[in-house]
Amino acid sequence: MKSRLAAVAILCLPLAWGAGAAPLRIKLGTLAPQGSTWHQLLQEMAQKFAQESGGQVELKIYAGGTQGNEGEMIRKMAIGQLQAASITAIGIHEITPEPQVEDVPFLIDSYEEYDYVHEKIRPKLDAAIEKKGYVVLQWSEVGFVYFFSTKPYQTPADFAQGKVFTWNGDPDAEAAWKKAGFHPVVLSSTDLIPAISSGMVNIVAQPPLYAFTTHIFEKAENMLNMHWGFLTGATVVKRDAWQKIPEPIRKKLLEIGEDYGERTRKDVRKQNEEAIAQMKKRGLNVLDPADIADWHQVADQANTVVRGKVVPAAIFDEVVKLRDEYRAQHKR
Repeated sequence: MKSRLAAVAILCLPLAWGAGAAPLRIKLGTLAPQGSTWHQLLQEMAQKFAQESGGQVELKIYAGGTQGNEGEMIRKMAIGQLQAASITAIGIHEITPEPQVEDVPFLIDSYEEYDYVHEKIRPKLDAAIEKKGYVVLQWSEVGFVYFFSTKPYQTPADFAQGKVFTWNGDPDAEAAWKKAGFHPVVLSSTDLIPAISSGMVNIVAQPPLYAFTTHIFEKAENMLNMHWGFLTGATVVKRDAWQKIPEPIRKKLLEIGEDYGERTRKDVRKQNEEAIAQMKKRGLNVLDPADIADWHQVADQANTVVRGKVVPAAIFDEVVKLRDEYRAQHKR
């Protein structure tokens, strides 16, 4: 009898919650451009949240960097101006450094490798974020990172002549660029486009879809055909705001978030390839690296700083081990 009453109570919870409470608004910031794949899927997820909660959870999306750069979004979450953000691992680094381990230069070189590593390491990434008072609604991605430049650079020596855009807020990442022989210019991500236009920077490391959507390629019209790294993303929400939602509804919303994270990954992977084709039609000059071994050496130099400073050494080593484990099982 008690178990049946408990089941009825759970089924009625959304109605009871809705009857006596105003809708909970979760304000979410993101750099994702208005109308982009990331933005569209977040909007769809917001609609699903509203439907599943009976209109009691309103996910309000602020896209295109209108809430500032990713560091500013984290600070706004800390004081309650935002409750959530859909950001890259670079932004998540301001919460906790572990997720950036998947984005280390030359560590991951295929989607298959990424999927294998991410599945194994995800519980630790989730736990690290939750320890800091946040909940992961979904993991997604921005894609493989390529170098876009205003000049046809091909070698590390060529790139050493330029000025590479570097996200602010992480001095150790700046040190890693310097260790690799680059000349980093530290700027807010919201200043990226003006910085390229003015010549303040002339090298940008970004995935193709983002470069296409934001028209970066029209200023930096050369792309080095090489996976420099990967750019992971996630949607996180402050735990105190999240826990205002009844637990049965939270569980269902997490399932929705997981589904949309998977949809985002599939869509972004397809569109990154399409973006390269579209940019080439519009004049993008795609160059092959002159000597890939030179680039591996540069990455190794950068990673002497990345390991232990940008990301903890233990999780860096674990991801390398997982990557090598995958490669041993899938020898080409």
